[in-house]
Amino acid sequence: MSANSTYIEPEAGLVRITHVTYALHALGLAIGAFGASTVVGAFIFGWPSIIAVIINYVTRSNVRGTWLDTHWRWQLRTFWYAALWLLAAGVLTVTLIGIPAAIMVIAITGLWVLYRVIRGWVALLNRNPMPVPAG
Repeated sequence: MSANSTYIEPEAGLVRITHVTYALHALGLAIGAFGASTVVGAFIFGWPSIIAVIINYVTRSNVRGTWLDTHWRWQLRTFWYAALWLLAAGVLTVTLIGIPAAIMVIAITGLWVLYRVIRGWVALLNRNPMPVPAG
């Protein structure tokens, strides 16, 4: 499915910005994978993803009505759901029994974030919108 006629064609500069935000999220994941942090921890608390989220919020109105709007929502939902799961993992660590569960939640969330960044970026390269709920 390519970007269809129900969307306005975005400006080339907005497509470049979307590539930059995916690259920032990917950099955040790489820092987590190769650094002392967890993948999801670096994604949520690392400067690359925080900058990407700020860019998403500041430029959000510029992509309204275009197929890039689905990528903005995809990236923001990825970030905030990962933050929610990281918070849940933090709550699980309160008890000794919850620590293994927290480690599992962190690992699965890291893989989920990696999947979403790759899937979103591939869709962008193919100029396809993301399947996100209307909103």
